[in-house]
Amino acid sequence: MVDEAVTLVDRVALARARAELGTGFARILGYFREDGVKSLSALEDAMRKGNAAAMVIPAHTLKGEARQFGAIVLAALAEKIEDHARACVEHHESPQDAIEDVVALRPLFLRTLALLEGEGAPVAVRRPGGFGRRVA
Repeated sequence: MVDEAVTLVDRVALARARAELGTGFARILGYFREDGVKSLSALEDAMRKGNAAAMVIPAHTLKGEARQFGAIVLAALAEKIEDHARACVEHHESPQDAIEDVVALRPLFLRTLALLEGEGAPVAVRRPGGFGRRVA
């Protein structure tokens, strides 16, 4: 069995993001969580309404933010939805063929986010000395 973390996230891109964001990594990851939930809701709502034009921006946003953290599988699925929505707008078609991808996006986002949040957890540094001892 392949470790899901290996397939969901590009470790090099994630390490680069951690290095570039430094102590702000957890905060920016929090923004990704908030924006991601909003993008998912907007995509799902647009899909229910058959509004391809309303699918483009949230899919594009999710794609870009996912790439920032190396979430390559999530970014690829968001890009597929974005491309499909753009084609539907151009050809005046319903985005109905993207329904399976849109439905798959939320669980993928949640799995990816859990993995990223696990990676972003700060490492606890123990102070020298024993338990209950005062250190000067």
